[in-house]
Amino acid sequence: MGILDKIKKSKPQATDEKQKDAVVKSDDKKEVEKDVVAKDKKVDTDKSGEKKGLLGKLKKDTKDDSAKVSSKKLTAAQVQAIKILLQPIVTEKSTMTGTYTFKVKYDTSRNEVKKAFSAMYGKTPRKVNVMNVRGKKVTFGRIEGKRANWKKAVVYLKKGETVDIFVD
Repeated sequence: MGILDKIKKSKPQATDEKQKDAVVKSDDKKEVEKDVVAKDKKVDTDKSGEKKGLLGKLKKDTKDDSAKVSSKKLTAAQVQAIKILLQPIVTEKSTMTGTYTFKVKYDTSRNEVKKAFSAMYGKTPRKVNVMNVRGKKVTFGRIEGKRANWKKAVVYLKKGETVDIFVD
């Protein structure tokens, strides 16, 4: 019983005010939880009125991000292009050949893809190939199903031109 007595007698030494409040005052867990929750609700502020700690930094960062997003206005053509070019498809083959592959809306034409690409990235494509991709047959246990058909567009640019497709 000597080891258990040492563990019971030794209590953690708190150096910070928040840690002192979190030190167990009694064996009742509900009391400890109430003390910790009450401390978390109090928010310290600087002289400038900004919140200290991680919570203040997070709120400050979100304000900056929202300002960046709101300052960039999208044109009607870019909004339409976002609806047409659903997502880029990055493969080893497309990066080696210098082409850009996109998953596009199923009812778009080659010319619409060309206009959407030039509206989004500011460069006119040399050639656009469009193809329908059939959905694969899949099984979920005993149930057989089929994935949706979709359309793929391969965009070719002039020699030496590149576009960063992941930049907004």
